[in-house]
Amino acid sequence: MQSGNLYVVWSYAFYIMISVALTVWVARTLSQNGILFLVDAFLGNERLAHSVNHLLVVGFYLINIGYVTLALKYGDKPTSLQQAIEFLSTKVGLVLLVLGAMHFLNLRVFSNMRKRALLRNERPPLAPNEFIPASLPPQPTPQGAH
Repeated sequence: MQSGNLYVVWSYAFYIMISVALTVWVARTLSQNGILFLVDAFLGNERLAHSVNHLLVVGFYLINIGYVTLALKYGDKPTSLQQAIEFLSTKVGLVLLVLGAMHFLNLRVFSNMRKRALLRNERPPLAPNEFIPASLPPQPTPQGAH
């Protein structure tokens, strides 16, 4: 094997190892800390919260590992140690940006679910037997009347 090919192979291997490790770490962190939001959002139904949490983690893995494997093909192939380090830095940096975006997307989903659950428990602004009278729009006055 030529030395240039070794840089490519080792860069790919390190890229996949680092990216998958980061993906697993972020997924576990989100799963462990996000369960509290889900239990709250599902009004204490822990079984449903754990089920949804697991589904979110699976989706997170599919999207991120899918991105990692697809992104492997793109970019200039390294032919020197310097290029291999730059290649690895660029690829891992993009993975970190994708993981960060997925993290904020998950936070947004959790936040929206929690807001909905809190609104479900809110009391209505008026008692059910009261009403707010409708205001009628002003009537135009005839032109001859004062």
